[in-house]
Amino acid sequence: MAGDNYFIKDQYTPYFLTCTIIRWIDVFTRKSYKDIIVESLNYCVQHKGLELYAWVIMSNHIHLVAKVKPPLGMSGFLRDFKKFTSKKIVAAIIEGPESRQDWLLDKFNFEARRTRRTENYKFWKDDNHAIDLDQYQIDMQEKIHYIHNNPVRAGLVHFLEDYVYSSAADYADKVGLVKVCVA
Repeated sequence: MAGDNYFIKDQYTPYFLTCTIIRWIDVFTRKSYKDIIVESLNYCVQHKGLELYAWVIMSNHIHLVAKVKPPLGMSGFLRDFKKFTSKKIVAAIIEGPESRQDWLLDKFNFEARRTRRTENYKFWKDDNHAIDLDQYQIDMQEKIHYIHNNPVRAGLVHFLEDYVYSSAADYADKVGLVKVCVA
C-alpha cells in the first residue's frame, strides 16, 4: 500500500475507491477493455453483494462509490475484481489487435518482476485509495458528483450524462451500463 494513507477497516461501509493501472498507463482507450470492467461490475452486483452507487472508467483508472454486503466484504470484492479483470484484460491484449501489445506487456511484466507481487503481469496498482465515507464524514453526493464530472474535466464530453462509461446517465433518469443504487 505504498503511498496510500487510506485503508479498508470496516468491510461493509460505503467507500470512495480509485483503482489505478500501474504507472498510470492509458489502457482504457479501447472499448473492449472498458467492456470487461463493465461486465465484471455487473457480475459483482448480481453475485458478490456489490452495492454500486457511482462509477466511471477513465483512461488509466476507475472510480467507484460502493459498499459490499456480507460475507465477501470490500477487501474480498477488490481482490477478486482486480484479479479477474487484470487477467481478462491482459488476455485481451495478447489475443486482440493491440498496436501497443509488446510495450504494454513489457511494462506489466516489468512491474510484476519489480514488485514480486504476481507471476507474469501486474496490471493494477496495489492501493485502492479507499476512503471510508462514514468514518471521514464525507457526503456521498459530493464523491458521486466528483466521479461523474471526471469525463467533463478531461474534455471527453460536454455533459456528464453523455459519457457512456459512467453511472451519470442513471442519475439523469436514463439507464446506464451497470446497475447502480441511485443515492
